[in-house]
Amino acid sequence: MADAAFARVLAIAASTGLPGIEAGSSYGTPSLNVRGKFLARMKDADTLVVRCPVEEKHFLMEADPAVFFETDHYRGYPAFLVRLSAADDATIAGRLERAWRMQAPKKLVGEWEKGQEGGSTTKDTKKGAKKKI
Repeated sequence: MADAAFARVLAIAASTGLPGIEAGSSYGTPSLNVRGKFLARMKDADTLVVRCPVEEKHFLMEADPAVFFETDHYRGYPAFLVRLSAADDATIAGRLERAWRMQAPKKLVGEWEKGQEGGSTTKDTKKGAKKKI
């Protein structure tokens, strides 16, 4: 079951067109990294751990607690949990892009942004923008 969930996350990550994303392993579970830095990992078959600034985590959990949450283990840590069964692909793509922007080397982010019309491929990170195909 977790394999199918991670396959979905991989497909969503690929659809963003973000450069440098690699599949890996973190704490014995499948993960996504950019140039060796953590972006996200599977916690279980329905939960994805995603890197983010702590202040964004609180906003996300308040805005949509059915999708975004944390456990005691992640309190104070710059990551939140996503209920994959409650999240649509565009939301996941937006959160992966935000994690990528946080973790990718600045030069890579700058090069990617130069190739984008609006600097974002997902509606979640740029208000009103639509996902490019």
